[in-house]
Amino acid sequence: MRDFLNGYVPEEAFLKNTKQVGTSRRNFIKLMSTAGAGLTLGVHLPSVAAGASETAGKPFEPNAFVRVGSDDSVTIMIKHLDMGQGVTTGLATIAADELDADWSKVTTEAAPANANEYNNLLFGPVQGTGGSTAIANSFMQLRMAGAKAKTMLVNAAAKVWEVPAAEITASNSTLSHSGTAKSASYGEMAELAALQSVPADDQVVLKTPEQFTIIGRTGTARKDKGKSNGTATFTQDVQLDGMLTALVAHPPAFGAKVVSFDATAAKQSPGVVDVVQIPTGIAVVAKDFWSAKTGRDKLSIEWDRSEFTKNTEQLKTEYTALAQTPGLAARNDGEAGKVLEIAENVVEATYYFPYLSHSPMEPMNCVVLAGDGKAELWYGAQIQTIDQFAVATVLGIKPENVTINTLFAGGSFGRRANPQADYVVEATMIAKTQPGVPVKLVWTREDDMRAGYYRPMYIHKIRGAVDDEGNITAWEQRIVGQSIAAGTAFEDFMVKDGVDSSSVEGASTLPYAIPNLAVELHTVQQPVPVLWWRSVGHTHTAFSTEAFLDELAHKAGKDPVEMRRGLLKNHPRHLGVLNLAVEKSDWGKPLPKGKGRGIAVHESFRTFVAQVVEVTVENGQITVDKVVCAVDCGVAINPDIIKTQMQGGIGFGLSPALVSEITLQDGATVQSNFHDYLVLREMQMPEIEVHIVPSAESPTGVGEPGTPPIAPAVANAVFAATGQRLHDLPMKLS
Repeated sequence: MRDFLNGYVPEEAFLKNTKQVGTSRRNFIKLMSTAGAGLTLGVHLPSVAAGASETAGKPFEPNAFVRVGSDDSVTIMIKHLDMGQGVTTGLATIAADELDADWSKVTTEAAPANANEYNNLLFGPVQGTGGSTAIANSFMQLRMAGAKAKTMLVNAAAKVWEVPAAEITASNSTLSHSGTAKSASYGEMAELAALQSVPADDQVVLKTPEQFTIIGRTGTARKDKGKSNGTATFTQDVQLDGMLTALVAHPPAFGAKVVSFDATAAKQSPGVVDVVQIPTGIAVVAKDFWSAKTGRDKLSIEWDRSEFTKNTEQLKTEYTALAQTPGLAARNDGEAGKVLEIAENVVEATYYFPYLSHSPMEPMNCVVLAGDGKAELWYGAQIQTIDQFAVATVLGIKPENVTINTLFAGGSFGRRANPQADYVVEATMIAKTQPGVPVKLVWTREDDMRAGYYRPMYIHKIRGAVDDEGNITAWEQRIVGQSIAAGTAFEDFMVKDGVDSSSVEGASTLPYAIPNLAVELHTVQQPVPVLWWRSVGHTHTAFSTEAFLDELAHKAGKDPVEMRRGLLKNHPRHLGVLNLAVEKSDWGKPLPKGKGRGIAVHESFRTFVAQVVEVTVENGQITVDKVVCAVDCGVAINPDIIKTQMQGGIGFGLSPALVSEITLQDGATVQSNFHDYLVLREMQMPEIEVHIVPSAESPTGVGEPGTPPIAPAVANAVFAATGQRLHDLPMKLS
């Protein structure tokens, strides 16, 4: 699924591919087919033949995304999960601008789980959020939704006032006709607007960028302020009558299985209602969280831990050995191997990337009420269609009988977009044993860190050659790691000729003009569960490629910026962010001893980002002082959110660059919470400047692209300060 999560595969290709899948995915594809294409604006307009009495008192709902009330309220339906990326404000901005709505009267509502009307246009017939696609796939859809609603309001006013529609203006939720001095609010015209025909696409005129009044404006009030004042509803806030709470005792090591268990003490613990064995462990169901946790602590479980007993160093040795041998071709331009054999100036480096935890601030949780052939869920749903299918399978009911109430999520970074719908399935299995009673499954931080999913561990080995003129003549890159797609419903889309695109993206798509370039992949199998992690393959490929390019520039005796400029002459948007970052920073200006400056530029999710970093290295410690970031994401829907997402992505990327790693001992995760799985602290955050490239291109994502360039820019700055190359993450000076 990675390709279409990234938006790399067009809708036509996705639909074509679904016809070529094997029997292992038959049920999934059947669901996708019955979910309906739903790839255009969903319409459920009341019959235009109906009398006004049928619409009296009802809100004007011209389509699946816009609702105008008689009280002048404007509600925008948000089809994507808001997990902190600001999508609630961003999507509402797009529709409200074309509608010419009064922003102060605009509210938002999470759309129901319904792929017929709310699918992600870049995913195909699937409703879901990921790959920084929310704004990209919704831009034209929401513009048309807002524009059509406005057109129907204008047509209603034209009919009542008996004036040409072309003479009516709309602004700030008000309709006006200068010739007659008549005016009406949207609410006053809502009932009559509902009687108008929904215009075809060619019957509405979209704004030009110069006419935008909310898009591109700074200082726009956000529509998710409840997150900061405590009024927003997250899963943990859900309280239903008679609700029980469940915690699961998961295996203590990957691949471990229950041999036997004794629940006597747990069942006698106050507040405990039931103890249930499910495929992923032993669940304790109780009247509240603390009772469930206390009961779980009293379980006596015998585990078989014989399947997987390796540690991190063993895996690292195995991966490194495998990287010495040829892998499957992900890209093969020219004859890199032959050129490297005869080249005189060859540079070689091996890079290590550990497993990483997603560690969203809100660990996994989900509320399920099951019974009478139906199910209703409350949680931060990221891929609603997959979750509906998974819940329906567990309960033996139809997906349309699964209602999902999508709530705010306290982060995800990929964790909630799970092809196995793991925690949702757990919650449903437990709720199935308590028919008619709502059950809230809660994962503790320790559960999430030791029994969750991880960014895969990787080893990269790169060899490159430069000639006497300082030109890069060859590049050979071998990548070793687990596949995210293998064994999931998305394998057919993500894996081609044995190569998982999410393992090589950013390397196989390297933009630099290198005549002989080979990228190879070794996919290994481990019982450690892996999943996409903020910016997916770009988390490691950007580091290896941008750090190694600096090594080649040094070997060639060239300035890293000038080397990049020469290799990117056919990539104007890469050059645009590179030049803007350099212009806004002090690149080339001498720094005191112990300080250094580094640069990196990378494209991910069709967004281009360059970062110039200044560091101080003192007493073996790396301090990131300043980051100058330039971003080209097409039309800037909300510049303030773009800047905060770049800042957040930089902070998120600095954690694995400097301190974060998951290590294994005897097949189990060593880390358990933030005391030993370190993340960046506020006092470690650098000064950050964000500069947005003005653009009329279609908007692209900003949730992830800020993360990939930061680690290599830091590594390159450390080299400038110390002369030492760092190849392993997190970075440690020798």
